Amino acid sequence: METKKIELLETYLILYIDHFKVLESLKNPDDSDIVVLDVRNAPKQVKGDQIKGAVPMAAKDIADHLDELNPEKTYVVYDWTGGTTLGKNALLILLTHNFKAFELAGALEGWKGMNLPVEPAK
Repeated sequence: METKKIELLETYLILYIDHFKVLESLKNPDDSDIVVLDVRNAPKQVKGDQIKGAVPMAAKDIADHLDELNPEKTYVVYDWTGGTTLGKNALLILLTHNFKAFELAGALEGWKGMNLPVEPAK
């Protein structure tokens, strides 16, 4: 039974990328292979702010914009909180279309809680 728990947790954890790997990629955005996608389904007035350098692409619209994404890049999606499903839905779409992708651990809530860089939502 413990082996199954470990396997489940290992599978779960490989879906996520931590804040510090993403933050490191933001230092040289032109040289980074990481693209951060803000997948919250809300207008910018409601969002308020976003992770610095993030590209807004609502989870509900990702499937219609796959041709705009670079298959050589790694996509990091985030939602409001880790408990919501928009990030997971966006991740599923990206992975099923053979993109390298992760969900941001802790989502925007965790990012802001650690006082990491944000900017006004686009």
